[in-house]
Order: sequence, then structure tokens, then C-alpha cells
Amino acid sequence: MVSLLIVALLLAVLQVAVYVHVRNVVTASAQEGARYAASADVDSALGAARTVEIVAGATSVRTAQGLACTSGEEADPGGATLVVVRCSGSVPSLLAALGNVLPLEVTGRSMKEAA
Repeated sequence: MVSLLIVALLLAVLQVAVYVHVRNVVTASAQEGARYAASADVDSALGAARTVEIVAGATSVRTAQGLACTSGEEADPGGATLVVVRCSGSVPSLLAALGNVLPLEVTGRSMKEAA
């Protein structure tokens, strides 16, 4: 009976570790996608595709396909133009029967370069 509790606790700790890792990877990828789209010669809409590409390379294609990323331009209060990449989705669970139950929402921003 104790071994079942220990296994359940171990799986819970591993799931938290996977969630934190994937969240950090997606956050860094969104920031990199925003930096890429903020370049002077790049369309701002390409930031989302770049983000998904980076996530697929860093984690798995399945994780990247589970994300819905958008990118666009916004004005900040100071008048500068920002490229914003937003991603939402879920993190795969360690137990396949549970599916994707852990929600994930991240945002990356970068200041658009002048053309």
C-alpha cells in the first residue's frame, strides 16, 4: 500500500517537472519568435510560426501541434510598436489516459525595429 503512494507521489513530481520544463521552453520560444518577427525586414505575422518551429525542435512535434500561437503588432503606452506572440494550449500528461489536462498560456514581446 505504501509503495502505491510512493509511485503516485513520484509520478506527480515528474508531471510537475514536465509542466515547468515545457512552460519554460514555450515561454522562451515565444520570446524568440517575437524577437524574430520584430526584425526590420520580417513580417510580424511570422512570429507565431517561428515559435511553433522552435518548440517542435526543443520538445516534440506533438507538443508543438498542441499549441495555438498568434502574433501581431501592438502599440505600447510610450508610442513604440511591439510585436506580441501569444501561445495557448496544454501540456501532455505522463499518463496517456489523462490526455492534455494542464493548461498553458504564454506571451512574448519585442520592440519592432524601424524599417
